[in-house]
Amino acid sequence: MADAPRPLRFVDVFAGCGGLSLGLSQAGCKGVFAIEKSPLAFETLRHNLVDGKHYQFDWPTWLPKEAMTCENLLLHHGAQLESLKGSIDLIVGGPPCQGFSTAGRRDPADPRNQMTEQYLALVEKLQPRFLVIENVAGFNMRFETEEGLDKLIKDPKHASYADYVAGRLQDLGYSVSRGLVNCADFGVPQNRLRYLVLCELNAEENEATPNLFEALQASRKAFLKDKGLPVERKISVKEAIADLLVDGAILVESTDSDTKGFHEPLYEPPVSPQGYMKLMRAHLRTKAPNSRRLAKHKKTTIDYFKKVQKTCRPGRCLTIKERAKVGTKKHSTTVLDPNSPAPTITTLPDDIVHYCEPRILTVRENARLQSFPDWFEFQGKYTTGGKQRKQECPRYTQVGNAVPPLLASAIGNLLRHRNLPKPVPVSDASCAHAASV
Repeated sequence: MADAPRPLRFVDVFAGCGGLSLGLSQAGCKGVFAIEKSPLAFETLRHNLVDGKHYQFDWPTWLPKEAMTCENLLLHHGAQLESLKGSIDLIVGGPPCQGFSTAGRRDPADPRNQMTEQYLALVEKLQPRFLVIENVAGFNMRFETEEGLDKLIKDPKHASYADYVAGRLQDLGYSVSRGLVNCADFGVPQNRLRYLVLCELNAEENEATPNLFEALQASRKAFLKDKGLPVERKISVKEAIADLLVDGAILVESTDSDTKGFHEPLYEPPVSPQGYMKLMRAHLRTKAPNSRRLAKHKKTTIDYFKKVQKTCRPGRCLTIKERAKVGTKKHSTTVLDPNSPAPTITTLPDDIVHYCEPRILTVRENARLQSFPDWFEFQGKYTTGGKQRKQECPRYTQVGNAVPPLLASAIGNLLRHRNLPKPVPVSDASCAHAASV
């Protein structure tokens, strides 16, 4: 009997807390190492996936298990990276996307955009068969000024930075397919538009390389059926977080962080979880998930949330008139619609109000809406503020920045099947011999 093919070995760059790594691992791929500059986000990834109970990376002995930048990896471990060439099948990474985000000022000179260059340098060193880049929808939009675009990519023929990256990858020998995907189409209870760039090293001259993005879209129904999820409708907010309600629950002290004085509801697990809940509760039986600490809202804040819930159309941002009515200038406040997917989960906890309780969501509720299973334990502080906001990556930020693991798992399934060895053709002579035996 032929040996089973070895799993796809991957490297995760700009890894965050590990959403991509988790989904790929769930799809049967094997992590080798991950690069993330935030110590808080890296500790969550290390705890769950590098040295975790369910998954462990095949971490090189020469690489410290610590937070670092891609720039430092290339600078201090260039020779060791060369030794990995040929043993890495896949590089994934979502370079920091704030410079492309339509939610903010799209600045072509933003230094975070330059981190894509470091990703490309690593690709050139390792030359894996597959590449996956995930970014915000704005990654494929024009910058607002031609001057700014020219400064960044120095070639006005490229309509967007995504065009520039695709061109660079093609120069490195890759076939590039790309497009927008809504994570809700792959079982994530969240309307989260993301731009995917899926690449495969060019095959032999006479062999056509398939469009991986189109193949991913075509695999959607089979993926959902395999996960026990509905094909004809999207997963709703209520399906994802209804078991995490506070009303009627006993409140106990929250002990999963160093900060004291917070509470969380005593958790009662569903008796026979089905569908999406079954995926979220896998491996835990009756154990409660972590990161369920409740915010300490003032009475005025609770009254404000009640007013917002009465005024806001569920699932839609407050209009100008509605903002004036509730007394806020905040543009992105949305009350969840229990019967639809959530809007995009961000790094700001107060962007979203619960559908029936006057409060923001817990980290765990946000994680459920991102499709992180309950056994995945987030580490470090819950929030940060002031000057530290730009430097630190607490739990709410880790979740908001993550690639939904379910989408990553769909990508992993696609590439794993693409990587299966081709059947050996049987010659006519062999067939004739077999028929005569």
